[in-house]
Amino acid sequence: MAEKKQTSFEEALKELEEIAEKLEKGLLSLEDSIKAYERGMELKKICQERLVDAEAKIEFLAKGTSGEIVKSSVKKKKEESGKSEDDLF
Repeated sequence: MAEKKQTSFEEALKELEEIAEKLEKGLLSLEDSIKAYERGMELKKICQERLVDAEAKIEFLAKGTSGEIVKSSVKKKKEESGKSEDDLF
């Protein structure tokens, strides 16, 4: 489902929280609950994509083995530590 406007992380998270609240309180019919669940899964995917994009942009400085300052990305560090994206969720 292509969206005309790219949904921000904050917008997707807010809508996802609203859906979860409605589902938890039992405010929706079965049919509406199924639709809300499907929308929630779409929003979860949007949130995950935004987090992966942000993570790829994050860089940090660390000291190298010989004492020099090394610019490193989170993705590189994560790969070195052996953790996958699935470990985060």
